[in-house]
Amino acid sequence: MRKLTLLLFLLTMTTIVFGQDFTENTKIVTTSGIGLGSVIAVVASWDRNKSILWAILHGILSWFYVIYFAFTR
Repeated sequence: MRKLTLLLFLLTMTTIVFGQDFTENTKIVTTSGIGLGSVIAVVASWDRNKSILWAILHGILSWFYVIYFAFTR
């Protein structure tokens, strides 16, 4: 569980650092990159299935899979 939490934290920090486009005249923070829902979905999928293909599919579905994972766990 500790490794999963650490991995989730590191992926979240990577998303925050590399997924932001800072401009002076706009309020939009993130214009590209992956979202937090995708990161959580990929980590949860990998923890449950150990399959890259399922992790990619669940990353695309993002928050839908996170909610499903929370209800079925």
